[in-house]
Amino acid sequence: MGFRDFVGVAKPWLAAANLVTAGAGFFLGCGGAVVWGTFFAALAGIGLVVASGCVANNGIDSRLDRAMARTRGRAMAAGRMPLWVGLAYAAVLGLFGTAVLAVWTTPTTVAVTLGGFVVYVGVYSAWLKRRSPASTVVGSLAGAAPPLAAYCAAGGDLDLGAAMVLTLFCLWQVPHSYAVTLHRFDDYAAAGLPVLPVKQGFDATRRHIVWHIAAFVLAAVLLGVFGYAGQAYLAVATVSGACWLAVALHGYSAARARGWGRRVYLASIVVVCLLALALALDPAKRGGALDAPAEAPTAQS
Repeated sequence: MGFRDFVGVAKPWLAAANLVTAGAGFFLGCGGAVVWGTFFAALAGIGLVVASGCVANNGIDSRLDRAMARTRGRAMAAGRMPLWVGLAYAAVLGLFGTAVLAVWTTPTTVAVTLGGFVVYVGVYSAWLKRRSPASTVVGSLAGAAPPLAAYCAAGGDLDLGAAMVLTLFCLWQVPHSYAVTLHRFDDYAAAGLPVLPVKQGFDATRRHIVWHIAAFVLAAVLLGVFGYAGQAYLAVATVSGACWLAVALHGYSAARARGWGRRVYLASIVVVCLLALALALDPAKRGGALDAPAEAPTAQS
């Protein structure tokens, strides 16, 4: 058990992906008026809580991981890290991340972040993942928690914009995750996990992916239409979303579903990175088109 094992069980790539979406949520929430101290505190706290959830997930899934080729080398699955060490590590990360959020952000941010942790660790990992294909849809709530929490850290409100952030990133998470289950179908089947392609087949999974992507594109465009992001963002969302949908509509066959799933998965990463970049570079006034005209705000002590 070494330093690399402690890094690996925290799933740094997954944590980094969550920070990309969290950054997008923060820029959307602040409407261009970035308070950098709050930004970095929000991302640090959210990242630590996400890493805590990943470590806990490694412990919960250690037996399952031994059944899958791509995960059997993980520290807890391979026995290099005892379960109690992993759980203690998860607790330290989670408590430190929660403390950072409690001190430098808002109670709503803390609540949303911890809610995502409970869904990911308690509902998805410990219970539903082994019982139902619906685990992917429920788990998408955990995937949408980091951008929603960061949105609240920037603006503090559970408003229409927050609902749109939650909807957008849930709709992104579902086809992204379904694509992974197609690409890694043999691993999931070997572990006996009831993911959608194992339970309902490749064609049904493809249909779910396509309509979820179409719904995602609509939600992404509505952020611009309702004035939560600028025109450049709207153009990026429309073009990148349409390209992702085109990838999903083109080249599918049941015989090549694994390769098709990998292409959809890679396209999902490109799309969410482009959206995050567009939101950072082209934010609109928070709640833009929905706000009534008002006088310029005066300075408050």
